[in-house]
Amino acid sequence: MGDMESFNLPYGELLQHLTTSEKISLLSGNYPSPSSITRTPLINQCRYFLGSDFWHTQGIPRLSIPKLRMSDGPNGVRGTRFFNSVPAACLPCGTGLAATWSHDMMREAGDLIARGCHAKSAHVWLGPTTNTQRSPLGGRGFESFSEDPLLSGSLASALICSVQKNGIACSLKHFVANDMEHERTLVDCRISPRALREIYLLPFQIAIRDADPWAIMTAYNKVNGQHMSEHQEILQQILRNEWGYQGCIMSDWFGTYSTAAAINNGLDLEMPGPTEQRGKQVATALGVGKISSSTIDARAASVLKLADRVRASGILESGPESCPDTNQDRSVLRRRQVDHILSIVLLAHPTNPEEQTVVIGPNSQKSFFCGGGSASLRPTRVVSILEGLQGQVEQPLEHTEACQIYNQLPVLGDIVTAPDGTRGQFLMKFYTSPPTMRLNNSEITGAREAIDVLQLDDSNVVLYDYSNPAAPDNVVYATITADLVVENTDMYAFSLAVAGTATLYLDDDLIVDNSHDQKRGTSFFGSGSDERINHVQLVASRVYKLRVEFGSARTSSLTKAGAPVFGAGGVRIGCARYSDESRELDRVVELAKTADQVVVCVGLGPEWESEGSDRSLYELPGRQNELISKVTGVNKNVVVIIQSGTPVSGPWDQVPAVMQTWYGGNELGHGIADIVFGRESPSGKLPLSWPRVIEDNPSFLSHTSEAGICYYNEDIFVGYRFYEVTKRKVQWPFGFGLSYASFILGQPSVQIRGSGVEASMLVTVPVRNNSVTTSGKEVIQVYMSCVTPSAVKRPIKELKGFTKLFVPASEMRQATIEIPLKTAVSVWDVTTDSWLMESGTYKLSVGNSSDSALLSTQFQVPVTQHWTGL
Repeated sequence: MGDMESFNLPYGELLQHLTTSEKISLLSGNYPSPSSITRTPLINQCRYFLGSDFWHTQGIPRLSIPKLRMSDGPNGVRGTRFFNSVPAACLPCGTGLAATWSHDMMREAGDLIARGCHAKSAHVWLGPTTNTQRSPLGGRGFESFSEDPLLSGSLASALICSVQKNGIACSLKHFVANDMEHERTLVDCRISPRALREIYLLPFQIAIRDADPWAIMTAYNKVNGQHMSEHQEILQQILRNEWGYQGCIMSDWFGTYSTAAAINNGLDLEMPGPTEQRGKQVATALGVGKISSSTIDARAASVLKLADRVRASGILESGPESCPDTNQDRSVLRRRQVDHILSIVLLAHPTNPEEQTVVIGPNSQKSFFCGGGSASLRPTRVVSILEGLQGQVEQPLEHTEACQIYNQLPVLGDIVTAPDGTRGQFLMKFYTSPPTMRLNNSEITGAREAIDVLQLDDSNVVLYDYSNPAAPDNVVYATITADLVVENTDMYAFSLAVAGTATLYLDDDLIVDNSHDQKRGTSFFGSGSDERINHVQLVASRVYKLRVEFGSARTSSLTKAGAPVFGAGGVRIGCARYSDESRELDRVVELAKTADQVVVCVGLGPEWESEGSDRSLYELPGRQNELISKVTGVNKNVVVIIQSGTPVSGPWDQVPAVMQTWYGGNELGHGIADIVFGRESPSGKLPLSWPRVIEDNPSFLSHTSEAGICYYNEDIFVGYRFYEVTKRKVQWPFGFGLSYASFILGQPSVQIRGSGVEASMLVTVPVRNNSVTTSGKEVIQVYMSCVTPSAVKRPIKELKGFTKLFVPASEMRQATIEIPLKTAVSVWDVTTDSWLMESGTYKLSVGNSSDSALLSTQFQVPVTQHWTGL
């Protein structure tokens, strides 16, 4: 097979040496060698084009063209497996990274991702996610950066440049408007030309201009009537022609819905294998004239160019996967954690580690380090909030969860033991036939030979990329076994959610049946069943024999529009002890009364924020709001730590101090403790506005798909643009965040360099740190307003530049920000289908949040001009 060392010819020269079959083979995920098509009977050619590989492109061994390996992002490098994956370093989620408002931090994150790609032998990293959050309820909102296109595009650019300088390709995603999970493969997002250009395409435009990502991934959804994977206007006219993009355009996984239309309109690569729309279908379309040879050449050339670019990485084809956990990575992750934590409401001083501290809340001991779906990974290690706090105090911390926030019952964890005696693990044996079969209306049990035997530690078993040659159609059956022991005699709930069919037994007694009369739920990216739950009394220390019989996805008759089933499906086994939360909340009140200080850990988790479904609630789930109210009612020295990827509502007005910590990656506990105890000063800023109630959100009435359509009725007034023009108060504004230091911004000055559409603005702002003892970092934000009456309705102001500046205690520093003039003042002109840079007077305002940009100056644009391109 080829590798990066023997692949020496430039891609343009290789193209002329490829046969038509070889060119076609490059256009989809990996399947058997193209040369086999001439040796295979016609009846088997379809099987040839349905070969399987979830994470690789097709190689051409004859010319030493290697297969390229891809790996999810966007907050780490998972590698080639959902199922039983190799551990990886986990960065904060997208909104957490964006909360740093720091190009330097993004560059460090990019270096860490590049190291992760080398460890996983991955040539293409599937990230960053750069969609715009219309609503806090979007299931994947935590993956993206911001509601503001400038912040999103600028941070994405820094990250991409850092990754790609190491020879690793970034696949910027999801192009475009993939901001809801509801019917995501069906929904038609109806967006005005102005909103499409100024809000949703702009982050991608900035990233392409400033970083040139080597690949772009199309979104699942439609935009204005066409699926993005075959959108002629956006892929060809805008991306290729207007912006001059020359990289590889690839589909999201199973996000290609046509053969000729997708190829003719610009989609180079269908992922993954087995192909559904390429291979034989392309050969047929070529033969009947629906696709031209020159178009095939153009698509193949893009894939070859991608291979040519990543050869600088030196990563070999099909290389090994490893999981380094280095001090360098730990240090980077801890700094990222410190830099993105927001102190939204600040105590007069940090929490004192010498005083009696009680740690309370459902998120205190659980390690919610990332969101759910394709952004999830198996971490090298995770430090919980409780562990991080305990590591910085000498006395043992009293702690309790107080209440639960289950969206699904928790996985089995340490209550199970594998047959070899390993606690927290179980055995899973795979077969090609079920344990019993029906013959003449009778059930018979026959001998089965296992095709795989695996010992696993996570009872959320995702089999999207599981494969075995003995089961080529992904029809497999599995028996899961373990000993189960609980510490307390009590009532316990057991659950099964499944993409497939499953039954759960204890000592051969059927406890949960999720194999008949199934109902669709939100599990497994929305393709699985609902969670079936049953309760049983268990006796402490008694050994129970747990057995689960599983059948893969094709054994289920469930279907759901817009939610394709991946691979062999999966099964989630849950268990939880009955909890009297009212009694526990009363106990928490007594603990809080006598404590010197209380840290309350609340929020969401990967079951609430995940690919496959949108959130149904804006409020904190469960009894968390009640918990906060009870604790703050008896103790005034309280810090509430929120873990979520997007805003949530709670009784924030009655809380003395609030910190928003996102999903913080491996080192989340250490970073949070550094801030709580004052070893570091918080410097994060909100990348999203935080509405008081969900009804205030601009997309509230039109966030989901109705009859396959979603109207973006708020138009360009997304996030703070809407709240400002409607004078609607928010809980906390865009760009907001406090510090233990005290910063004062001085009067800005503006110098315009050059002229016309090539001009740029140099903005200078003095920044003083008035704190005598605390050094820190401040984010200087530059907003633009049009003073002269405009030809179109504009937002009151828009973010056009920013920088993060370290200022030592009692010192002054100068912030300098360069902004292209045309992007600072232009709007999209629908009458000329171009950007309009209007002449007139503009106001430039600076501040440290969108509602504190009070210092301003004005400048003139002398001549009206139109422009297109980047």
